[in-house]
Amino acid sequence: MKQLAIAFTGPSGSGKTTIIEKISKKLSAKYKIAIIKHDPKNKALFDQEGKDSDRFFKSGADVAVISDVKTTIFKHKSSTLQELASNFGEFDLLIVEGLKTWDLPRIGIFRGKIDPDYLPYLQAVAVDNTVPKEQLEGLNAAVLNLNDTDEIIGYIWKNATTLRG
Repeated sequence: MKQLAIAFTGPSGSGKTTIIEKISKKLSAKYKIAIIKHDPKNKALFDQEGKDSDRFFKSGADVAVISDVKTTIFKHKSSTLQELASNFGEFDLLIVEGLKTWDLPRIGIFRGKIDPDYLPYLQAVAVDNTVPKEQLEGLNAAVLNLNDTDEIIGYIWKNATTLRG
């Protein structure tokens, strides 16, 4: 099975989660989609204080919590792209939100203005009509319509990198 990967990057509140959710909903009927989300401020909560898995993790151990419908893994170190991808088993498309330094084809999501700090990492930008046209002139990146999920999906299938297969 060919396993493809692409990443989305952009400022907080730009719409990364929304477009990834739309893409996942549209493709999940036909394809196995996996998503990795960066939590740069370590603020996502996955467990409750005092519960068994929280106590096990605080003991210093790496912990996996498994039920009939999901698996959650808590590790005391970060993981590589390959380590995380292997946890998903078979998939068609891996979407990474954030982690701009990972070597993946990357679409920047912007509203209002393009933040030039992201440009060295991007191969494409997806913008809406709030981004002034002058900011799009001379960009060394493909320009996509943030409100056209099909256009973004078409770009993904043409430009995603192969992880395996």
